[in-house]
Amino acid sequence: MSISPRIPQPRRRLLAWTAAGAASLAVGTLAGCSDSAHASGGAAPEPSDSFSPGAPLNPSAAAGLPGPMAASPVAVRSKPVYKIHDLLPDAPSDAIALTIDDGPNPVYTPQLLALLRKYDIQATFNVVGSEAHAHKDLIRQIAADGHMVANHTMTHPQPLSKRTAAQIDAEIADAQSVIVDCGAPTPTLFRSPGGDWSPEILAASAKYGMVPIDWDVDPRDWSRPGVAHITQKLMAARPGDILLCHDGGGDRSQTLESLKSVLPALKAKGFTFVRL
Repeated sequence: MSISPRIPQPRRRLLAWTAAGAASLAVGTLAGCSDSAHASGGAAPEPSDSFSPGAPLNPSAAAGLPGPMAASPVAVRSKPVYKIHDLLPDAPSDAIALTIDDGPNPVYTPQLLALLRKYDIQATFNVVGSEAHAHKDLIRQIAADGHMVANHTMTHPQPLSKRTAAQIDAEIADAQSVIVDCGAPTPTLFRSPGGDWSPEILAASAKYGMVPIDWDVDPRDWSRPGVAHITQKLMAARPGDILLCHDGGGDRSQTLESLKSVLPALKAKGFTFVRL
């Protein structure tokens, strides 16, 4: 009788994505991160974009992934961070932070990275594990450019708070493993899809050494409301604000077009961009 070798728990979960995970991704949708009660004050509207998942994990790739427990646990917070100075008390008084969710995307992320290089701006990319695995080169480029790579779950389930504690743990742990496997530093920040938080989510992010981060300026760019609308909302930023934009989950051409004017305009107003 042969005995199969025991696979560590994080890797067993990653192997499972090749079957059940890949099937659910193929039929799922990814609404924008602001598509939640966090931003709308009630029931989430219907998502406007279908999510096109990247290549599912395969056994040979998943088996070699590191476990996500390298980072030491941090204190569990009662709520996420909404303002820069709650996380970075020594940041400049005029600091603002650009956060980019739901990528990486092979069409929009390279254009966004070029734009950030042009204006010498560092940002925080909250990446989805399935997309990170499909586009490892982009994760490496994001990190090489000096941006923060943060954990945004494995498959962007909404609402995350309605999942079991085990499912929440798996979404966070598996994304952490994939991001590290892509060559980025172990994430120290976590953003829940849709700004959806619960005691279980806050505890799981702390377990894997991450601080939960949210936002306070939301142009709802995921819904493609028009370049003018996105620009107006972002230009209303004030010192200490965390701005939300997207490079994945759908057509992000409006976001890019808006940022082409918003980034230099906000710098001209005297703001200092910081990564979280």
